[in-house]
Amino acid sequence: MKEVISRLIRLSIGKKLLLGFLFYGSLTVLIALFALSNLDQLTAINTSITQTDIPLTEIADRMIENLLAQELFASRSSIIKSADVLSLFWKRNEEFKQLIEQMRALPGRGEITLEKLGLLHEEYTQLFKNESRNEGQSSSTGNGYAQQMKAKHAEILRLVKEISSSAREDQIKKTRMISEVGSRAFRVTAWLCIAGLLLGVLLALMITRNIAGPIGQLKLSTREISEGNFDHLPQVRSGDELGDLAKSFQEMAIRLKQLEEMYLDANPLTRLPGGVAIEQVLKTKLAEEAPLAFCLADLRNFKAFNDRYGYARGNEVILGTTEILRKAVKDHGKEGDFIGHIGGDDFVFVTSPAEYEKICKAIVRAFDQQILKYYDPEDQQKRYIQGKTRRGEPVSFPIMTIAIAVVTNEQRKLQSHIQIGEIAAEMKNFAKKFSQSIYVVDKRRDRSTEATGEKP
Repeated sequence: MKEVISRLIRLSIGKKLLLGFLFYGSLTVLIALFALSNLDQLTAINTSITQTDIPLTEIADRMIENLLAQELFASRSSIIKSADVLSLFWKRNEEFKQLIEQMRALPGRGEITLEKLGLLHEEYTQLFKNESRNEGQSSSTGNGYAQQMKAKHAEILRLVKEISSSAREDQIKKTRMISEVGSRAFRVTAWLCIAGLLLGVLLALMITRNIAGPIGQLKLSTREISEGNFDHLPQVRSGDELGDLAKSFQEMAIRLKQLEEMYLDANPLTRLPGGVAIEQVLKTKLAEEAPLAFCLADLRNFKAFNDRYGYARGNEVILGTTEILRKAVKDHGKEGDFIGHIGGDDFVFVTSPAEYEKICKAIVRAFDQQILKYYDPEDQQKRYIQGKTRRGEPVSFPIMTIAIAVVTNEQRKLQSHIQIGEIAAEMKNFAKKFSQSIYVVDKRRDRSTEATGEKP
């Protein structure tokens, strides 16, 4: 039973509805067939009454009337010796024979009884003929024929009354049967209708609950998620479309939670993910033991530029650098590469060891080509800007350059995102010692101190 229920739950909504309609339709057909069967039985009984019992009773009554008339005409004929009376007797005699044939034509009549009735009537007719032929003979002979005719007439009359009584009894019996069949059909049909109605309501409640329940959970989860509660996930265990929708909804909620975290963590200027997202990407890469190249980019002399031209032009440089990183990763990286903005002039992109070199070269080249446009013409010609140290002493700051520190897991196994950050910070400080744009790669093995610097 549990297995059947489990299979029903796993059915699609369309199949559940179809199964419900088929069940209810089958029950309706069963009720209709039962009602039609009983109606057919009632029709057959009623047909038997109207086509056999009632006509048989009517014919029997006419036979009795005919027999009484024959007896009367036979008595008168022996007294008044009239040809007209005799003619009436023979006319009634022919009518009786026709009534026998009419009775014989009815369905379900008793053949043996009719044959006996016909023979008795023939004998009665023959006795009448014999009496008519021997009218001039002794009175004892005539009285003998008369007594025989009375006895035969009484026997015929008794047999006809038996036929009539039997037909009436059959009619009464069939009438009772009609009442019983009709009453039984009404009771059974009523119970079947009530049972069908209850089962239909139960089936509708089951299907409605199976549909309305998950929809209610999805509606509640939608409202909760719209209010920022991404942990309120719908718990739908059905295997139909609503179950699949609930699973997709759960995945969507998890993804929305991640996106919200990334959005809240994103830099308001560049809209790039911040420290939390960077940390999550590194944790995922390390957990999957995937090939990893963590690249930390920093703008050298950015603070001096910001002090000289103001934060608005400094923001332009940050946005320009963002576009350079995006284009380089898009052109030379692969799907799934990540770009983040820690803050200020510090950027991050994560790619694979096979791709970082092309990306870094493209960034250095594009940055050196575009950076001068952010300076005033006179500073472009001088190739430096004038500024002051924290002590107020005048100092010259060269045109900005970009330094990229690259940390990979090719030469050693990286243990955590913290270790990666520490190595990248160390490599960035090393890269900033160079006066030109450069990317440096940590090629040290475990417990080794070798690092290399490369210019494009």
